[in-house]
Amino acid sequence: MGEPYYKRVLLKLSGEALAGDQGYGIDPQTITTIANEVKVVVECGVELALVIGGGNIFRGLAASSKGMDRASADYMGMLATMINSLAMQDALEKIGVDTRVQSAIAMQEVAEPYIRRRAIRHLEKGRVVIFGAGTGNPYFTTDTAASLRAMEIGADVILKGTKVDGVYSADPKKDPNAVKFPSLTYLEVLKKGLQVMDATATSLCMDNSLPIIVFDVTTDGNVKRVVFGEEIGTIVKGE
Repeated sequence: MGEPYYKRVLLKLSGEALAGDQGYGIDPQTITTIANEVKVVVECGVELALVIGGGNIFRGLAASSKGMDRASADYMGMLATMINSLAMQDALEKIGVDTRVQSAIAMQEVAEPYIRRRAIRHLEKGRVVIFGAGTGNPYFTTDTAASLRAMEIGADVILKGTKVDGVYSADPKKDPNAVKFPSLTYLEVLKKGLQVMDATATSLCMDNSLPIIVFDVTTDGNVKRVVFGEEIGTIVKGE
């Protein structure tokens, strides 16, 4: 296989990715599969950090649209990401991968506080670091948290693991004429309103020239393929 193309990566998973086919909660089989993928990559010498969404447990935006206070709803969403983070830590440690969870909201009984230098030190020692609780601020998505943390730890790329194999012009499940884009610029994503990451996250990546690769995380071996530079999914980068 040669050397990994990316040395330090941030893998962003949606909460829905952990739900498997049941659509909500955490599917043990799915989380174990993802943990095994992560293990393979870490054993190749790649430094890997994780950000996991909370949509399988609670969606802040959905709750606020039904009348709940947006800030309260977002804090609940952040706590949902912590549940996922702890579940992922457990799955990783069961298969022998050293893992640390760092939370943007202080909860010292279950996780370390987010400290940038400490996170980088963990990565250098070959540990997987899971960043929980988003950015710690309401009104920011876990996509934005992923962009922010990736920048802070000096990641080479953000890998956005989804259920589809890239970015399409329309929903491929609903529209048979949907076309897959092999690569896009940040501006195209923003102008076309494509569902890569939200505008805040995309702009942040654009300002710092951090590439985003959207790929299908449900296919075995895909995380390794992406890290080794195979052209799967859709890459979003500058001109």
